[in-house]
Amino acid sequence: QVQLTESGGGSVQAGGSLRLSCSASGYTVSGRCVGWFRQAPGKERDWVALFNGYGSTYYQDSVKGRFTISKDNAKNTLNLKMNSPKPEDTAMYYCAAREMWCGGFVLSPGSYNYWGQGTQVTVSS
Repeated sequence: QVQLTESGGGSVQAGGSLRLSCSASGYTVSGRCVGWFRQAPGKERDWVALFNGYGSTYYQDSVKGRFTISKDNAKNTLNLKMNSPKPEDTAMYYCAAREMWCGGFVLSPGSYNYWGQGTQVTVSS
């Protein structure tokens, strides 16, 4: 049984930093298509940063240069380092994992098979 568990969310001031982690069990993140998504109140869930099966990364324009997605294969975790967060980054953040391998970047939430429970990030100005 696959289980994804996020941690590291909380409240942060704009310009600070925050690190989210997603611990995986029953699933190996190495070489797999995984990513971070977020959902703000009243909005649809949207992708933030992704890995494809080759290990390449892809970022939403709004977070490019500020957020960094990474994997710790030894710990089987997926991470998201958030530098200089802005109030508009406030949302529930989810990690997601895909069963099928992907050579490209999979943007649609519906194409991911496994989800964590989410961790809230609140950025104050």
